[in-house]
Amino acid sequence: MTTLTAALTFTVTDDDTALAVGSGSLPVLGTPRLLAWLEAATCAALEPSLETGSTSVGTRVALEHLAASPVGQEVEVSASASYVDGRLHRFTVAARHLDAGAPGKVVATGEITRVVVDADRFLSRISPES
Repeated sequence: MTTLTAALTFTVTDDDTALAVGSGSLPVLGTPRLLAWLEAATCAALEPSLETGSTSVGTRVALEHLAASPVGQEVEVSASASYVDGRLHRFTVAARHLDAGAPGKVVATGEITRVVVDADRFLSRISPES
């Protein structure tokens, strides 16, 4: 089995703050945005192994947001598969500050579970409310 890992780098902007995303009143990286970045890393790790027509959906998140990140701070998010059982993929995720390109303070740690699905079949099960 191929090791499923990915690392992505983001810079905190005003649009990423808790104030902007509605998760608080401070101008620091909001937890919902951090979670979105971590999910993006899990998607990037899984993408190369997906068959045509398949995608993945998030089903479970456990996240500890440990440190504040000011606007302008570079943050590296990473995901590494820790458990795979058929369509189920569990990832260990982490975020760290990058200081002069080197890993610095740990910002967050956690686990995200994704399930591989057939995109068309998944969407066909969703019916709009009448």
